[in-house]
Amino acid sequence: MEAMKAKAATIDVHSDDMDLVSRAIASDPDAFRTIMQRNNRRLYRIARGVLRDDFEAEDVVQEAYVRAFSHLGAFRGDSNLSTWLSRITINEALGRLRKKRRAREASFAPGNTTEAEIIRFPGSPDSEDPERTMAQRQILRLVEQATDHLPQGFRNVFIARVIEGMSVEETAELLGLRPQTVKTRLHRARGLVRKELHAKVGPILLDAFPFAGRRCDRLSLAVMRRLGFVS
Repeated sequence: MEAMKAKAATIDVHSDDMDLVSRAIASDPDAFRTIMQRNNRRLYRIARGVLRDDFEAEDVVQEAYVRAFSHLGAFRGDSNLSTWLSRITINEALGRLRKKRRAREASFAPGNTTEAEIIRFPGSPDSEDPERTMAQRQILRLVEQATDHLPQGFRNVFIARVIEGMSVEETAELLGLRPQTVKTRLHRARGLVRKELHAKVGPILLDAFPFAGRRCDRLSLAVMRRLGFVS
C-alpha cells in the first residue's frame, strides 16, 4: 500500500512538473513564479553551500533560473524539475568558484597588483527579519559558520541531505557520487559540525540558511524582470 502511494505521488509530481514547464514555455508568468517559489530555498542553499557567500549565491540562483528558463524545451521529465534545476544551479556555482580561483591566482601573478572584483547581486541584506529574534540569528549563524568550515565535498553533501532534506539518491545524482559515498561523507560531515557546535553552544536545532521574505521576493522579481514580465 505504501509503495503504491509513493508511486502515485511520484506520478503526480511528474505530471505537475510537466504542466508547469508547458505553461512556462507558453510564456505564462504565473508558471515562472510558481517554479521559483517552490525552488528558491533549495537552490539558494545549494549555491551558498558551494560559494559560502550570501549575495553571490543569490546571483548564481538568478543566473541558473535564466539559463534553465531559456532551455525549458530540454526538460524531458527524466528527473524531478527541482532536481534538474538543482543540477543547473550547482554547475553554475562550481563554474563561478573556478572563475574566482583563476582570478585569485591571476591577481598574484608577477606584475599584477589588481585584485579580482566580484559582481554582487543587487540589493542589501535584509535589515528587518520578523521571523527571528537576535538570539536566534546568532545561533543560526554559528550553524552556517560550522557548515562553511566543512571541506567542500562534505559541505555539498551536508547541505543537500541535512539542510535541504534531499534523499540519498537525489544527492548522489546531483553531485555525481555513489550513494554509499553520500552516506559516508554525510556521516563525517555530521561529526565535524557536531564537534564544532558542541564546543560553542551545545546541541541546537539545525535550521540554517533561511531563504524567505524579502530575499526570496527580490530574487524572483529580478528573474521576472530579466524575462521581460516586469518593467
